[in-house]
Amino acid sequence: MKNRSRTLALTGAAALVTAVIAAAPGSAVASAPRAAAVHGAASVLYAYSPDDDIRFTVDADAAPFTRPLDAPNGERGLPTDARGKVTVYHYSPEYHVTGTSEAEVDCLVTGGRTATVTAVVTQSNTGDTGKRIGISVQDGEHGEPDRVGFSWGVANMDEKEDGTAVEARVGTCMAPAPFTTVVKGGFKVAPAPLPPLPR
Repeated sequence: MKNRSRTLALTGAAALVTAVIAAAPGSAVASAPRAAAVHGAASVLYAYSPDDDIRFTVDADAAPFTRPLDAPNGERGLPTDARGKVTVYHYSPEYHVTGTSEAEVDCLVTGGRTATVTAVVTQSNTGDTGKRIGISVQDGEHGEPDRVGFSWGVANMDEKEDGTAVEARVGTCMAPAPFTTVVKGGFKVAPAPLPPLPR
């Protein structure tokens, strides 16, 4: 009888532990879908202006379906919608000029260690207010440096009907490959798959 009582007590205790673990907050967190993000600040080496001091700060978090569009069926927004801020600092010792811009993030896509972010400039001393910029980030690993790409740092030109070149418009989540090397600081990319469309 004593053994049977002990067995029942152990069985009851095991069931209680299982119930507590199942109800613990940690299990709810583990089952929650991850959200994409990229955060960090860095100085980069730009091959065409190697003496310039160019710095980026990126704080972007996915916020799917939060930016409704004016297009048909765009009332829900896009799975790539995001929020946050990008800042750009560029000092040219050759011209003794410093350019600064601050932009509001509107799009974020991740794939492995790489992220693409676009943001619309809200403040700038270079006349870029209202312009969308594209930034790409590669989170280095195994001793590799992080890398950054930016839409105005490579050929981003379009051709008008008369053959003259004009700067092309940057669309949401459009940025070149990360072509510069981070020399100070770095970025952390938290990848996540794009969420399904809401029903």
